[in-house]
Order: sequence, then C-alpha cells, then structure tokens
Amino acid sequence: MSGSAASVAAFWAAAAPGWIRHADRHDVRGAPLGEVALRSLAVRPGERVLDVGCGCGGTTAALAAAVGGAGVAVGVDLSSAMIETARSRFPAGRHPGLRFLAADVERLDVVPGGPFDAAYSRMVLMLLADPVAGCAAVRRSLRPGGRFAATVFRAGPGNAWLPAAMLGAAPHLGALPPLPVGDEPGPFALAEPRRIDRVLTAAGFVDVAAEPHDVVMAAPDEPDDVAEWLIELGPAGAPFRRATPDAQRAARAGAVKLLARFREPGAGYRIPSALWLITARAPG
Repeated sequence: MSGSAASVAAFWAAAAPGWIRHADRHDVRGAPLGEVALRSLAVRPGERVLDVGCGCGGTTAALAAAVGGAGVAVGVDLSSAMIETARSRFPAGRHPGLRFLAADVERLDVVPGGPFDAAYSRMVLMLLADPVAGCAAVRRSLRPGGRFAATVFRAGPGNAWLPAAMLGAAPHLGALPPLPVGDEPGPFALAEPRRIDRVLTAAGFVDVAAEPHDVVMAAPDEPDDVAEWLIELGPAGAPFRRATPDAQRAARAGAVKLLARFREPGAGYRIPSALWLITARAPG
C-alpha cells in the first residue's frame, strides 16, 4: 500500500470484504496479537476507553466487557463497511456503553465520546498514512495522564507467516498492489523502536516505550481455511476475491505449502508473531 491517505482508504475499501468474512475467525485466532496491550492497559470498570482501528468490532466489545455497564468503549475505524459490520455484530441494545464510529482518525481533532481514560490499538498504527497525526488525535482525545497501549509488528523472521501467505498465493493471482517501502504504511512501518519513539513523541505523548513480545496464534488443522484466512487479511486479499475459482484453489494450495512449517498434522497451526508493545501516556 502506498503512503497517501487516498491510497490507504482505497486499499481498505478493497480489503474490507475479507476482514468482514473472517471476522469471527479473526476475533479468536488474532486475539494474541493484542493481549499484551490489553494486559498493559488494565482497563477498569467504569472507565471510558477508545479502540483505534477497531475493524469489525471484536476488540471494542472486549473492552466494553472490561469497563462494564458504567463504562464506555468507542471503536473508530476508517472502513465504513467494517463499522457497519461491527454494529450488526454487537448491537447497541445488547452492549451498553459500546459505540462505533466510521472516521479517519488522522483527520479528527478529537474522537467523539471522550475524554477517554485509556486508548488501545491492535496492529493498526503502522497502517496509518500519517501516524503522527493519528496518534496526536488519540492523545488529544485522552484525559490528562490518560494511558495508551498498542501493538505493531517487529521486523525479521519472527513474522514469517506474513510473506508465506502472500508469496504462496501471488503467482496465481496476477498483479498485486505494490509492497510498501520504507516508512510507507504497511506491516513493518513501525518495526524500528526509534521510529515508534519519534512518532509518539511528535504526537505529544510522554513516557513512550516499546517492549518486544513473541506470541503465537493458534488455528485448527484446516489447511485451506487457514490459508484463505491469511490470504484475505493481506494485500493479496482483493485479487484473490476477484480471481476465478481455479485460480483461488491454486492460490490456496500455494499458501498451504509455504505455511506448512507452522502446521502439526492432526493438532493444528501454531503461527508465531513478533510484536512491539507500545505504551505511552498523555501529559498531565
């Protein structure tokens, strides 16, 4: 994905159907990607919490459960399609205090519903076209001293499943979107802790820290299902959905082959991910 706000919005408009289709799977399988940030944030009953890049709403619903009926959890996401899915999956009448907003956080002064006691983000900050602007909006939406915890990918072999899913599928799907370069939005745009510090400090946060964590996503021993889930959540997702059934079968088979290193036949998949836990605080 290239770096302009328009290109990022176009990417997510094309990617949203895959995230919507796999929302239930990803709530379960992708949970380890955010658990360290949830533990660090230590949300308490009655607090007001912001979920930045909430997708189809599963993370916001978990935050709403933590703050209870006296608290508020607001999920914001660029994709209006995913926000509509979140609202249908977690109706307001069944989840007091749970709200969803379709908006580009980079273009907001503050997120409605604040000031918030805490903010959370799972694997989203590295995908922002202007992470300083997005994080500054989060900081302005927090009360003085408000807490922020987020996760992003580290670089290196700890995330080998990311290229495996894409490279296995790519030869069968035609042209794919250009891969991000340098600081362009993408999985590894915040892989360097020095850039994390620069971005959050420029956004006005204090006490910025990045701590390495290694986690494992578990999935059942269903190779085609696992391959399709990982293909559809990545840059090959939109070309995969446009492909013919024969091409889709070939793409799944290619991904299955490269993902085999993470499979224990009969037991399932254990997919390692290397993360940074980012923590920071609003001044005051």
